[in-house]
Amino acid sequence: MNTSAFVLKIRNLFILILTYLLVIPIYSQFTSYTSVKTGLDVLIEKNFEPLKGKKVALLTNFAGRTRDGKSSVDVFQNTNVCSLIKIFTPEHGFYTTVPAGESVSDDKIADIPVISLYGSKRKPLASDFNNCDAIVVDLQDIGIRSYTYISTVFKMMEACAENNKQLIILDRPNPLGGLIVDGNVLEKGKESFIGIIPVTYIHGCTLGELANMINNEGWLTTDSSKKLECNLTVIKMENWKRWMQWEDTGLQWFPTSPHIQSVDAIRGSAVLGIWGELSLFSIGIGTTMPFQYCGAPGFNSDEITGELNNMNLYGVNLYPTKYRPFYGMYNNKDCNGILLKFSPSNLFMPYRFGIRLVLTIRKFHPDYFKKSYSNQSQSMFIKATGTEGILKGLLENKNDDEIISLAENGLESFIALRKKYLLYD
Repeated sequence: MNTSAFVLKIRNLFILILTYLLVIPIYSQFTSYTSVKTGLDVLIEKNFEPLKGKKVALLTNFAGRTRDGKSSVDVFQNTNVCSLIKIFTPEHGFYTTVPAGESVSDDKIADIPVISLYGSKRKPLASDFNNCDAIVVDLQDIGIRSYTYISTVFKMMEACAENNKQLIILDRPNPLGGLIVDGNVLEKGKESFIGIIPVTYIHGCTLGELANMINNEGWLTTDSSKKLECNLTVIKMENWKRWMQWEDTGLQWFPTSPHIQSVDAIRGSAVLGIWGELSLFSIGIGTTMPFQYCGAPGFNSDEITGELNNMNLYGVNLYPTKYRPFYGMYNNKDCNGILLKFSPSNLFMPYRFGIRLVLTIRKFHPDYFKKSYSNQSQSMFIKATGTEGILKGLLENKNDDEIISLAENGLESFIALRKKYLLYD
């Protein structure tokens, strides 16, 4: 071997040693953060100890899964530490396929009775808890106030408090991350099943954090307005950090409802969801990318896109395009529109961006805001936004800054409140 070849070999060996000594430990430290264990995974590691010998009812659906994809129902059926005797399901049913707003029937899974909490009732009856020692919640929320899983958990907490039942929440990541807090707080008197607690539209909390907030802020009430407290335990995740968005967790995404097939659909819903209540324009429902298109026949997509892209937005890029919904608004009609492409960013404020998007649309299509809206669509928009102010501002043609300000009401106060209930750094 000549001298130069020997020197090259020694150099490569030295680089290899340095890689093992320096780079790999740093990489391993980073990847350890991304090995997120959900509350379900942590419960399994604890060998179901908190539920030892108990008869359990499980509030879950198809998206309730372990890190390696096992269904929470299968996991509970395959342990001999506790007994799964009943399953509760939220809106969209166990398989998450029932369209929004449609009633879900009771069912059976592997001879276990399934009780729907989005059918003839939204809150469990005392008889639904017969023979149950504990109720376990394993639901993947999406981080948006108007998504009804929060309301279903709220009603479950009320029922458990009234019937002296233990409630255990297996915590899961907020797919939008734990740092983005955006939008106005739901106002008193505007509560509904699509907005049941006074939090911002994008709250930046996990379901476990919200449950602690509900419990300790005295938001549980009976018909007599007596404040209740639920016997609540939250089994925390491991390795989840507030800066993490879904892509950082290493977890698979399973659809939580028919139009939430991906995390980008969540981001799009955070931007466009409230506008679907008014039917101002198509929000991509009926396409293969719901909440990621918006537009209409004759929509001025080039000018709208150009103006918004000049705002140096974080986390979203807009592209003028054409699309045709298969069903829903503008069924089988060609639409000029905008494609919203997202990238994970903790600087992205989707609710206020959605307001800015619509204010830009108003500039080019003022006629959209001059038509009459049914009482039902106005009512649903007010319930979704949690305020009358935004709709009133649009109908009265208030200026952009006034409407943006309305979309921030209560934001700072909520950010201060939530600090007390954050379970993760």
